[in-house]
Amino acid sequence: MSVATALPLPAPDALLAEAERFLRLYADEHGHSPREREARLAEVRAEVARTGSYTLRTEELAHGARVAWRGSTRCVGRLPWRSLEVRDLRHVTHPDDVFAYLVSHLHDALNGGRIRPLLSVFGPGVRLHNDQLLRYAGYRQPGGTVVGDPQNVALTRHLRRLGWAGGPGTPWDVLPLAVEGRGGVRLYPLPEDATCQVPITHPDIPALGELGLRWFALPVLGRMTLEVGGLSFPAAPFNGWYVQTEIAARNLADEDRYDALPGVARALGLDTSRERTLWRDRALVELNVAVLHSFDRAGVRITDHHAVTRQFVRFEEAEARAGREVRGRWSWLIPPVSPATTPVWHRRYRGGELPPRFVHQPPPWEAGRGEAACPFTGRQSGAAAD
Repeated sequence: MSVATALPLPAPDALLAEAERFLRLYADEHGHSPREREARLAEVRAEVARTGSYTLRTEELAHGARVAWRGSTRCVGRLPWRSLEVRDLRHVTHPDDVFAYLVSHLHDALNGGRIRPLLSVFGPGVRLHNDQLLRYAGYRQPGGTVVGDPQNVALTRHLRRLGWAGGPGTPWDVLPLAVEGRGGVRLYPLPEDATCQVPITHPDIPALGELGLRWFALPVLGRMTLEVGGLSFPAAPFNGWYVQTEIAARNLADEDRYDALPGVARALGLDTSRERTLWRDRALVELNVAVLHSFDRAGVRITDHHAVTRQFVRFEEAEARAGREVRGRWSWLIPPVSPATTPVWHRRYRGGELPPRFVHQPPPWEAGRGEAACPFTGRQSGAAAD
């Protein structure tokens, strides 16, 4: 498939060095003969000399995306990296068409609840302003409190500056998508059938379900760059599926997010008068139970922190057999609930990512460097600035 490459580009010498490094990796991992490998390298050298850039073949781009997931140091869910489906949409640059494909991505990735890893790569000039495709609004109130998700206050303000009128003002207003392309930015409200949400209930405690908690079924990173062979693709949304701790121990539980633990404790009838009762710990565990129960009841794929860390050990073993080092950020690989009960607790890893890789872009309303994130769950460090 002949499509234009992403811009901007590094200097030709640096680009060619990265291209050769990746294409040798690609040839080695696909069992190409030396003659096949050298023929492809000669093509790329000639194209860079002629145009200052080159075009990745679709199958090369797909392998680069899979290797980027395989090497994501902050991701504990890398075992199924080979199963990633990559959609080469580098010919798609009009915001209307991008949005249509994003909605298709949401439907196809959800797959009736049997979530499958999916990545869509769009063409030059396309950027997504939302850090994830599915986010709840955060409305800062005059007194300083927030209705909705405090992490998304800055994103919500940005979208309102772009022309969004705002939702009804509930804690669960779904944000529209801001798609940049063809020299402008357009806003698109998501259709309800593309925003699958799971109401949170508990198998034994009805009062927890009465809190009205919910979360999206699907984590899809939006504001990220895929770097492969010296080329950068700034619009490459990617999803895996959730680990329950990301929802129950962070998104819903963190004090600077939905701060649900006090309400959960009341539903459980716990003594919250002093920390020594460990009411937070008990509420946190039951909220994790509730999220797993709710996703299972809804028929939506989700993993738990025990299963995913055991799978990570299997991933390490498979990579060792292939002669590859597994790098990792230990503080990201351990779960936020009962980390010492998981097999990664006692392990140590070397950090630092090599391309191909995923890099998060700074928000369009802020300056700064991009930051790596976990493409499996979409987890990032830090919250959006207010």
